[in-house]
Amino acid sequence: MEIWINPACSKCRSAVQLLDEEGAEYTVRRYLDDVPDEGEIREVLGRLGLEPWDITRTQEAAAKELGVRGWPREAAARDRWVAALAAHPKLIQRPIITADDGTAVVGRTEEAVRDAMGRLGN
Repeated sequence: MEIWINPACSKCRSAVQLLDEEGAEYTVRRYLDDVPDEGEIREVLGRLGLEPWDITRTQEAAAKELGVRGWPREAAARDRWVAALAAHPKLIQRPIITADDGTAVVGRTEEAVRDAMGRLGN
């Protein structure tokens, strides 16, 4: 299992703390330092069953500068969204928990993290 985090994010710290308390085996990816490329973002989106606009933090300064709120949310615009997430990783919603079995979840709540652990066999 891998968790994408921003250490400055309280939701990320809470998720890591819960994983530790439950004895889950995982690796940490500080995605602002180890930025996922477009292919990795597409893979995670597929695992999440979400579109790029679903995991975009639209209130971030970079999102406002880019004007993403006005971008179309349709298949033809996916590449533009994915490119923006790769170029501006602060826009990626966090934490994202992935596992070797192909599942993934955005772990913003304790319930979501626990659900992920249950589905991931931890």
